[in-house]
Amino acid sequence: MRRKIVRKTKKTIQFFDERSIGAIPRIILSSIVVVGFFYVMPFFINFTNENFLNTKEFQNESKKILVYTLNSKNNIEENTEVLDEKDLLVDILSLNDIENESVALSAPTIEQLFKDTNYKLKDVRETKLVKPVLLTLLPDEIKMIEDTKKRKELFIQIVLPLILKENNNIRLDRKRLFTIINKSNNTDLEKKWLEKKFKQYGIPAKDLSLLKIRMDEIPVSLAIAQAAKETGWGTSRFAQEGNALFGQWTWLGEGLKPIDAKEGADHKVMRFNILQASVRAYQRNLNTHSTYKDFRQARAELRDAGKPLDSMVLSNYLDKYAETGDQYVEVLQKIIEQNDLKDFDDAKLLPSSVELESLI
Repeated sequence: MRRKIVRKTKKTIQFFDERSIGAIPRIILSSIVVVGFFYVMPFFINFTNENFLNTKEFQNESKKILVYTLNSKNNIEENTEVLDEKDLLVDILSLNDIENESVALSAPTIEQLFKDTNYKLKDVRETKLVKPVLLTLLPDEIKMIEDTKKRKELFIQIVLPLILKENNNIRLDRKRLFTIINKSNNTDLEKKWLEKKFKQYGIPAKDLSLLKIRMDEIPVSLAIAQAAKETGWGTSRFAQEGNALFGQWTWLGEGLKPIDAKEGADHKVMRFNILQASVRAYQRNLNTHSTYKDFRQARAELRDAGKPLDSMVLSNYLDKYAETGDQYVEVLQKIIEQNDLKDFDDAKLLPSSVELESLI
């Protein structure tokens, strides 16, 4: 038995020796490749780090920028150089041009639409979710609704999604702005986007820190309160004839002449083809006009402190929005409190079917 094992072993050794002779060149070549690989690799890694991998960390200086902007004596907010009104409203005017064949729905039709879509303010206050029902015009019959509570509820249901939609647009722009600010180099596309936003927000000096202060949301409760005050909950002539929810003035020649305008006054109340344009123009007004500089600074300070945008706080800086001054502020705050409008400040607009399809 032992003898058989030895013979088998000898055959195995003999077989290995015969194969090994032919493998020597391959072994030598493999050794050279391995040694060469480990010799060259350190140089390759060093070259890659220096030329392709940028490991530099960028610090978010937004807080320092904000402090400088708010405290600087050369604050660009006080710059007398302003852009043309058309530059500020170019996207709003274009929105007017696109949507010029809107048809007004009757109040009963709108109420049925809200019922069919299960859009109720009671549910919104609980779930904080708003159905994306974006109407283009106010119903004529809203001024005929005698039940004040019912009229107010219908008005809020109409303007709430519009306000949330525009706040969403600003939120997305603001997120993109922060991304750009924290980059060391910007693409041509990002630079073109910035140029567009500098014009929209009336910043000829192209100051990023100022753009960050101006490009921000308006508290939902504050916007609803102002729309309610300026339109009498949707019943005013300006709201019915010009979709003007916020009574903004214009000197461009397009608008509705106030019946009680003072002699020599050449301003008009801006009119819009759709309600959405009115909301956008209102937000742009608060975010750019020099009259509301204190409003924007107060909002920026709330942001810097990590606090929510409180409509009761920020409304104190809108005393110049109307000739009644402090009384106007008191009225706004009363509207907010009596109608529990702050319930809508953290509401979210559900995506529309079109937006959902774009994600598929």
